[in-house]
Amino acid sequence: MIQQWTAKKVASYAINKKSLLVLDVRNRDAFEDWKIEGLSFEYVNIPYFELLDGVEQLLPQLKQAQEVLVVCAKEGSSIMIAEMIAEEGLEVGYLVGGMQAWSNYISPKKIGDLQGGGELYQFIRFGKGCLSYMALSEGQAIVIDAARFTDVYKTFAQEKNVAITAVIDSHLHADHISGGRQLAQEVKATYYLSSKDATEVIFEYCNLDTQTAISFGQSSVHLQALYSPGHTIGSTSFIIDDRYLLTGDILFVDSIGRPDLAGLAEDWVSDLRETLYDRYRKLDEALIVLPAHYMTMAELNADGSVSKSLGQLVADNHGLNIKDTEEFRHLVTDHLPPQPNAYEEIRKVNMGIVTPQEEEQATMEIGPNRCAVR
Repeated sequence: MIQQWTAKKVASYAINKKSLLVLDVRNRDAFEDWKIEGLSFEYVNIPYFELLDGVEQLLPQLKQAQEVLVVCAKEGSSIMIAEMIAEEGLEVGYLVGGMQAWSNYISPKKIGDLQGGGELYQFIRFGKGCLSYMALSEGQAIVIDAARFTDVYKTFAQEKNVAITAVIDSHLHADHISGGRQLAQEVKATYYLSSKDATEVIFEYCNLDTQTAISFGQSSVHLQALYSPGHTIGSTSFIIDDRYLLTGDILFVDSIGRPDLAGLAEDWVSDLRETLYDRYRKLDEALIVLPAHYMTMAELNADGSVSKSLGQLVADNHGLNIKDTEEFRHLVTDHLPPQPNAYEEIRKVNMGIVTPQEEEQATMEIGPNRCAVR
């Protein structure tokens, strides 16, 4: 019997740490670069063309697994291999839409309540480790670091009966295509971006700086911008409701941001240190840190959200506990992971310089995020 698995179902297995054998039939280099991640998942990677003569070699391992999921790039090869496994009398599933669907899947998770009945939601893009946010109160909403799938936010806003009045990018993204400007255009909202990151953009925007404060709803809920360079020269953090600190790609639960995606690691590493060791250290450690990315499933909370208090990170995050300036510089510049796939092209898209078709955008985004120092 063959089952169709959605990306939503796979995500639920990952969050709940359920056992799953993932048979990935993509080429080995694609698998090594990026795969579906789950702390209780087992993996077998055999390119589909090596299985065309039969799956007998796999049967002993497949029979021991509680559940088996076959995965490929876009589903076609996984359906074929799943059919071969089913013909051997085993239950098996395949991922509908393949890794492309996994890359695109986004799920909202409530983070907490705001003053006056407002709410804050985190939108989790499991396949990319991207996190975006919607804060809403009394009929109005703000979206921060939107993915390119703008319908996700518009549909959610309709369900919550709120109008999106402001859309913000914490910085000029290089690992994924931002949906911020497009979303703002579609809902006729104000789009914000730091002018320091916008020197090459060819579209209109509202400048985001430390003086930027945005109120929404009729209550006292507001968002306050905090200039926090280091990942980019214009990176900006946000304090919402005096309770939540949205750190963009500067500070993560288990790492810190990389400063080199514009080729300026040596120039920006001092900005990164000043943000982490000066600007953030002046803030209330009770603030809940909400980053724009996570690196591994181990960073997720039990409910699938990603967050920790600033105090916890000050105590536990290695990147916040390097006293020597030179040691910090070497940590950052000597331990940079490979550049994100197509990052130069993605930056051009986010500057408005090029506008690729949907299929090309999907190809550009395939792969993991690589915004953190290792």
